Amino acid sequence: MAVKMYSGKEIEVNDEGYFLEPDKWSGEIATEIATEIGIVLTEEHIKVIDFLRNDFKSKGSLPTMRRIKKVGGIQTKDLYRLFPEGPLKKACKIAGLAKPASCI
Repeated sequence: MAVKMYSGKEIEVNDEGYFLEPDKWSGEIATEIATEIGIVLTEEHIKVIDFLRNDFKSKGSLPTMRRIKKVGGIQTKDLYRLFPEGPLKKACKIAGLAKPASCI
């Protein structure tokens, strides 16, 4: 466990920088994390992040790529375009969620 500063707040993260307490996340923090990993957030990114957070909140678990496509209506190719080199890992990190179990 480690502590990172985002938007003037101390946030507990794991060794890879994923949030331990998703409720401490905010849109401001998302922008900071995205910038750290080289992504400039657009409306398309926000749509994915909102889906991830809302689905996690309602289901209690992270959605899979298949669920994002099927339920979220977000095509897999778009996820790779928006979050290159590990779309689910990067999207979850920016969304203040845990690292997906399916990701190495």
